Amino acid sequence: MIGERSLDDLTRMLGHAFAEPTLLRDALTHSSLVNQGASSYERLEFLGDRVLGLAVADLLMEMYPDESEGDLARRHAALVDRDSLAEVARSLELGRWLRMTEGEAAAGTRDSVSVQADSMEAVIGAVYRDGGLGSAQALVRRLWRPLVERRGAPPKDPKTALQEWAQGRGLSLPAYRTVSRTGPDHAPEFTVAVTVSGHEPAEGRGGSRRTAERAAAAALLAGLGKEPHDG
Repeated sequence: MIGERSLDDLTRMLGHAFAEPTLLRDALTHSSLVNQGASSYERLEFLGDRVLGLAVADLLMEMYPDESEGDLARRHAALVDRDSLAEVARSLELGRWLRMTEGEAAAGTRDSVSVQADSMEAVIGAVYRDGGLGSAQALVRRLWRPLVERRGAPPKDPKTALQEWAQGRGLSLPAYRTVSRTGPDHAPEFTVAVTVSGHEPAEGRGGSRRTAERAAAAALLAGLGKEPHDG
C-alpha cells in the first residue's frame, strides 16, 4: 500500500495536533482503497469545501473592507477553485502522504490536480471535525493569505469578459462546444471551442469543462487583442 508513512511532519506543517488522528488518515485516503476496508476522503472533502468557502469569505472581508460584493465574489471564486486548492496542496507536498493502491500510484494519481485538490479540502474538513471552526479558519488563513496577497486586483472571469465584449458590440452570446475529452477518469482533459459570430473560434484545454471554457474564452480575447479587464 502506498502512502503509509509517519504523519508527524505533515501535522507540524498544518499546525494542528489531532486528538483523533484517524480523521487525518481518512482525509489522505484515496477511494481506491475503499474495497480494502478503508474510509476515503470523500465525506471529509464535502465538509471541507463548505468550511473553506466560509473561511476564505471571512478572510476577504477582513483584508478588503472597502471592496464591493462583486469584487469579493470574483476573488472568492478564484481562491476556492481546484487549481488554488492544488497549489496549496503542493506547498504542503500533500501528495507524499496520500494513501492509495499501487496501481493508482503507478498511474500518476498522486500528482493529479483534482486528487490533490480533493484531499486538501478533506484535510480542512478533518481539522474542522477535530478542532472546530477556529482551528480550521486558522489553517485556511495561514495557507491562503499568501495567495490573496499575490493576486492583486480582483480577477474577471474570461467568460464574463468575453460575454460583455460581445454584448457591447451587439453580437450574439459566445457559444461553447466540447471538442474532446481525453485521459483517465482521475485526470481528464477537456478541449472546448468557443465561437462569437464574425470571429475565428478559439480553443482551450483544462481538467474540467468549466476550466477549458475559461481557457477558450481567454484565448479568444487574446486573439482579439483584449485582456479580461479590458473594455
